[in-house]
Amino acid sequence: MKRILIVEDEQVIGEVQKDYLEAAGCAVDIASSGDAGLKLALEEDYDLIVLDLMLPKVDGFEICRQVRETKNIPILMVSARKEDIDKIRGLGLGADDYMTKPFSVAELVARVKAHLTRYDRLTASGPTKRPEEIRLRGIRIDKPSRKAFVNEREVALTSKEYDLLLFLALHPNRVFGKDELFEKIWGLDAVGDTATVTVFISKLREKIEADPSRPQYIETIWGVGYRFNV
Repeated sequence: MKRILIVEDEQVIGEVQKDYLEAAGCAVDIASSGDAGLKLALEEDYDLIVLDLMLPKVDGFEICRQVRETKNIPILMVSARKEDIDKIRGLGLGADDYMTKPFSVAELVARVKAHLTRYDRLTASGPTKRPEEIRLRGIRIDKPSRKAFVNEREVALTSKEYDLLLFLALHPNRVFGKDELFEKIWGLDAVGDTATVTVFISKLREKIEADPSRPQYIETIWGVGYRFNV
């Protein structure tokens, strides 16, 4: 049985979400404040978190940020805040989805199921099973040989293209800004700037995407950066 944590300070909303998710076969805990939710999220083993943004004591952004430092479980943000900047910030901190209140609880359950299925598929074939190899949606990365394959067809990558693909694949569904990617792949002392990242993302797409103009693997999050979709 999947364990879900709901962090929601509005009791009625939290209870309704819990009832629907339990009816769908999940075990559900509710935290009604940010600090209590953060403590549970870090100390307990949940399969997914439904996270409100506007919470007393610790807000949802900070909870998401701290959870992402140690856990890769799906995080579904819910909020009455409809501005794009909030959605961009939430996704940039590592949330997997963002729903604006009011919404259908049935839709929430459907999205929770979809994220759980996707996460199971990822972890069943991901690095936890064979640390030397990563398999994600038709892409296979063989770490010892530093080779990458798309549908078992080897693609010729430069050293930095391989490093960039490996880094993104090791952190699926997480958004990275250009500054962060440049620092991680090229290093602080490297010559170049964030435009370098743009160029290499373009080159990678040409090699791994069926249609680089409509990428399925490396998604652009406008105003934030890029993420590897799973």
